[in-house]
Amino acid sequence: MLIIPAIDLKDGECVRLRQGRMEDSTVFSKDPVGMAQHWVDSGCRRLHLVDLNGAFAGEPVNKEVIKLIAAGNPTLPIQIGGGIRSVSNAETYLAAGVDYVILGTIAVKDPGLTLEICREFPGQVIIGLDAKDGMVATEGWAEASDRPVVELAQEYEAAGVSAIVYTDIERDGMMQGLNLQATASLAQAIDIPVIASGGISNLEDVQMLYRQAHHGILGAITGRAIYEGTLDLAEAQAWCDHQEAR
Repeated sequence: MLIIPAIDLKDGECVRLRQGRMEDSTVFSKDPVGMAQHWVDSGCRRLHLVDLNGAFAGEPVNKEVIKLIAAGNPTLPIQIGGGIRSVSNAETYLAAGVDYVILGTIAVKDPGLTLEICREFPGQVIIGLDAKDGMVATEGWAEASDRPVVELAQEYEAAGVSAIVYTDIERDGMMQGLNLQATASLAQAIDIPVIASGGISNLEDVQMLYRQAHHGILGAITGRAIYEGTLDLAEAQAWCDHQEAR
């Protein structure tokens, strides 16, 4: 199981939000390129980027920073979400060296376009499903939909997406632990991998998630915990690797 550092970009800075609210953000670094290198040096084997401005604007905003991060880490798998709502947006990131594009809002609001991007870039699309009370939230978590997460995940599984990033927005950035039951239930309901996100606060949370990894959980995205020091990235990844080597 991979421990995946998150670099959330707002106005060119590395921040973390609480429950997806742009007005409730904490700046952790004014140098996101340097921060990416820090996590690489700490042993991460995958990186999660989010263009927060793009998620609200509906188009890429921090793309130049993202290109720099990708160019500096050509062998590191990188996934990017936020404002990717056209084939050309996806193509721009993939051409810049990003390995996976994450589609969230359009997966709910424009399934036709989502399927087109999946066909255009097979194996390089991840669906990001952000949930509140089991229902999908969109527009950078500002709106709730009437679509159950499991139902939507099952629909896109057949489209050839590589994974589902699942975020419980009531836990994200709150350091209250993952919603293990919902994450494991989703992983059991589909055959493609699930990447858990939102709520990890310490090594114990990682260990609890790992015990559910056999259901199909590929990794866990973590942000605030590794920035505030309640979770040591290198230690957490080493613990997971040790379990798998046993």
